[in-house]
Amino acid sequence: MALATGPRPPPLLLPSKAINIPNPPSFDPHSRILISLKQCTHISQLKQIHALTLRSTSPYHPKTFFLYSQLLHFSSLLDSNYALQLFNQIQNPNSFMWNTLIRACANDVNNKDQAMRLYLEMLEQALVSPDKHTFPFVLKGCAYLFDVSEGIQVHAHALKHGFGSDVYVNNSLIHFYASCGFLDLAEKVFVKMPERSLVSWNVLLEGFVQFGKFNSALNLFREMRNTFDPDGYTLQSILTACAGLGAFSLGAWVHAYLLKKCDFNLSIDVFINNSLVDMYCKCGSLELAHQVFKRMPKRDLTSWNHMIRGFAMHGQAEAAIRCFDKMIRTERFRPNSITFTGVLSACNHKGMVSDGRLYFDMMVTDYKIKPALEHYGCLVDLLARAGFIDEALDLVSTMPMRPDAVIWRSLLDACSKKNSSVELSEELARQVVESEGDIGSGVYVLLSRVYASASRWDDVGSVRKLMTDKGVKKEPGCSSIEMDGVAHELFAGDTSHPQTKEIYQMLKVIDKKLESVGYSPDYSQAPMIDELNETKQHSLKLHSERLAIALGLLKLQPGKPIRIFKNLRVCNDCHQVTKLISRVFNVEIIVRDRARFHHFKDGFCSCSDYW
Repeated sequence: MALATGPRPPPLLLPSKAINIPNPPSFDPHSRILISLKQCTHISQLKQIHALTLRSTSPYHPKTFFLYSQLLHFSSLLDSNYALQLFNQIQNPNSFMWNTLIRACANDVNNKDQAMRLYLEMLEQALVSPDKHTFPFVLKGCAYLFDVSEGIQVHAHALKHGFGSDVYVNNSLIHFYASCGFLDLAEKVFVKMPERSLVSWNVLLEGFVQFGKFNSALNLFREMRNTFDPDGYTLQSILTACAGLGAFSLGAWVHAYLLKKCDFNLSIDVFINNSLVDMYCKCGSLELAHQVFKRMPKRDLTSWNHMIRGFAMHGQAEAAIRCFDKMIRTERFRPNSITFTGVLSACNHKGMVSDGRLYFDMMVTDYKIKPALEHYGCLVDLLARAGFIDEALDLVSTMPMRPDAVIWRSLLDACSKKNSSVELSEELARQVVESEGDIGSGVYVLLSRVYASASRWDDVGSVRKLMTDKGVKKEPGCSSIEMDGVAHELFAGDTSHPQTKEIYQMLKVIDKKLESVGYSPDYSQAPMIDELNETKQHSLKLHSERLAIALGLLKLQPGKPIRIFKNLRVCNDCHQVTKLISRVFNVEIIVRDRARFHHFKDGFCSCSDYW
């Protein structure tokens, strides 16, 4: 082996406190340097050891090659750029050295593209063949860079070199395809694996969760339980899936499993507990989320952000602000942009306009955080829904970025509720169309409400015809309710549920009880045409959340909350009906709609009728 050294640097002295190199006569220079490497913790120390190696060892000694492989290994852990320089001085590096450097580059956010270049150089030189350690490192770099074409070629190389059955290579392939969004290919690799490890399951689970395939993740988890017990990575992915689906029962089971079956250190792990807080918040149990949060022995900024956002989505604006104040004043955490999204969202859900302006200014002035689109979106929606539509429009006109369709829709929604001018609403609808391109039914529904409020029924009919001509269908309302760990989906007017007959009989019981307490329907958000009241009322009765509530009253034990998750915002009439049902039937009903949570109890809602 030959080493390119160049001019020798002046002698460098190693700090005696940092590196202790034994010097008994029985130790040769190679042994002493290897011991010093194991004590090395900083790149400056390693550079001194490298200099000592150049001065005190012969490049032709048989032990020097191994010594340089260890130097390369330790330098790769401290500074990948220095490792690259060191690697270039070594002639005929072996596979361990190539793999060490490829791994260092794959793990370095600034050098991930270098991993593929090194792999190609390794193939071009053809002196060393890639092994089962090479491919996982290269694929990791491809996954980070979303380099699909290169990754597919690496997959072909792995098969060509006979590693098609290797569990580690296949795990890396699953991660690569899943990270790049090719879940079908990731699953295909997984299915074909002759042998799987727990990592194999975890990587595919994480891929499903990352791209919102929550049902697929839960199905895979149930299958995995036949072979492996879950670890921390499994539980974190499943908790995220439960949060996305509102699967409270399974999320609570995971929590119980964690406390009973897992290591104590895992049960207090900050990442796991953050996932529990987020899961309970999104499954409608703010109380349990807060319990987990308060009992955490250690919290990070994400913990506080989850709790602030949880209070916000449940309409507990004052609690969200108290949590924020404690975070910055008592715990001395510095908020980030996510923190202020939560705080502004809390102000929005409660209509706290002055506070919203205050915290927006605090974010910009005190913490020098550049507002992102979501911050402007929160403030615009807050101002518009509170009736400050002109101020909201002024804010939109001065934003440093182009407003998206969400902002234009929030303005249009506010106009439809505040009976603003038809001309303004039409202009906002045009902006939604231009911003979104292939739009859904939402903008048409909002515009039709504006026309209906102005009794312009011909224009309402024109909107309906335009939807028909463009093939746009109104998004059907869908509500899910979980019972005994099984989620039941019900659509508006649904007759496909196995217990449809009992559900509709229960609806009649509900109607009679509502009539006895003086319920009067609110037709303001009924169908988009000027129908007879009887037709509108029939349509309102069959909204999906009412069917879900009826099923819950039929099947859930008395005293157990009814938890419902809806894909659309709750309409005015259903909101009023649910309040009355909570009082008449003495039941707590928790509804998560597209925007937030509503807690109905004793005839009242946590949103105070502001949503």
